[in-house]
Amino acid sequence: MRIAVLGANGQLGSDLLTVFAGHEVGRFTRTDFDVTDYVRARRSILTLRPQILINTTAYHRVDDCEDQPETAYSVNVLAVLNLVRIANEIGARFVHFSTDYVFDGQSKEPYTEASPPRPLSVYGNSKLAGEYIVRSMAKQYVLIRTCGLYGVAGSRGKGGNFVETMLAKARQGESIRVITDQIVTPTYTAELANQVAVMLVAGVSGLFHVTNEGACSWHEFAQAIFDIAGIKADLSETTSDLYKTPAIRPKYSVLENARLKHLGLNRMGHWREALTAYLEKKKSRG
Repeated sequence: MRIAVLGANGQLGSDLLTVFAGHEVGRFTRTDFDVTDYVRARRSILTLRPQILINTTAYHRVDDCEDQPETAYSVNVLAVLNLVRIANEIGARFVHFSTDYVFDGQSKEPYTEASPPRPLSVYGNSKLAGEYIVRSMAKQYVLIRTCGLYGVAGSRGKGGNFVETMLAKARQGESIRVITDQIVTPTYTAELANQVAVMLVAGVSGLFHVTNEGACSWHEFAQAIFDIAGIKADLSETTSDLYKTPAIRPKYSVLENARLKHLGLNRMGHWREALTAYLEKKKSRG
């Protein structure tokens, strides 16, 4: 199977390369082309003519999106339109990733694929607009909403990931304050990549929620990181009201893998088990 992975050097892209190592895979990064440049993107992708085009690129610096909406919409919407056009032209299945930030966080129970979106930020709005492009124009697509990603490769656009940031602060003896009033499901990119492979083999299409199971606050996640890693940390609680950011975050971002479960395809483990696997993998790599 010929597969093109865009954003191949990111944390999700890197894990997708591992999962699809037995296939003919085109690895594309920003140095190959800018996804907002339709001509260069088309020329590069057509050299492979993939059967599956996987897009992990996004402008996901959530607070910067508030000050740079043109960049957010250029990468998260217009570039998606470019890629959908290319995928349609070559008859490729288009795989695209979206976010829990398309919801307003007012729910008291996990969001399913049928839940109505209502984004609170420029980032969330731009990602939802990208979803609409995919759902209305792509001839063959798998659209995946996920939450709180972390992976061994780190998130290059954000300078690491939450797990590594917490560990670094603890090792440096810093006082760490983490919010308690945002409930999420942190998701390990290695498990997400494996789940994507299961979905593609099964030939599914449409919108799916794909996260690890369970839910926690960011503070609970941080405490679990230190507990599992066996590191003492000066960790305390804070709230979103005290930790002001330009972009409003949803207070409750838990996604239910409803369609995967309905189809008997859910392979996502509990977030604590996934975190343990991540830390063990990092440790084995030194």
